[in-house]
Amino acid sequence: MIIEDKLLEIAAYTLPALITGGVAFVMMQKFYNSEESKRKFELLRENQKQALPIRLQAYERIVLLLERINPTHLLLRVAPIGKSKDDYATLLTHQIQTEFEHNLSQQIYLTAETWHIILKAKNSTIQMIRKQALREEVADADKMREAIMLELTEVEAPSAIAISFIKEELKRVF
Repeated sequence: MIIEDKLLEIAAYTLPALITGGVAFVMMQKFYNSEESKRKFELLRENQKQALPIRLQAYERIVLLLERINPTHLLLRVAPIGKSKDDYATLLTHQIQTEFEHNLSQQIYLTAETWHIILKAKNSTIQMIRKQALREEVADADKMREAIMLELTEVEAPSAIAISFIKEELKRVF
């Protein structure tokens, strides 16, 4: 009986202590998780503050790329070296590819959808140039320039479409 009384007395003291300890542990765990969430949120907010100027700069560089590969600007900037339309098409394609490669690293700051639109604009511009170079009625480089400029009066340049997309995305994102 004495042993049972002692065990009952020990249980009477131990049980409330265990319950109090358990409640304290749960409360401390919740407090710790809350503080961890606050720290993560503040860190994320600080990172976004620092990343925003870099992302905007990337968008600016991409718009510059798109302006430089816009056929209208490209044809004015890059004159034909000779009369060959094929050589001129190769020169223009090389210029576009060089501009593109110079800005490849910007894709890490852009959305996947935006990068896809930029790739389409680049490829469509190259396709437009090659299509005109393959036409038999286009005799030389100067005629090819005229044919491309004429086509651009009928359809919007792929790079202009991409720039419009970027502007709309920036309105949504920022």
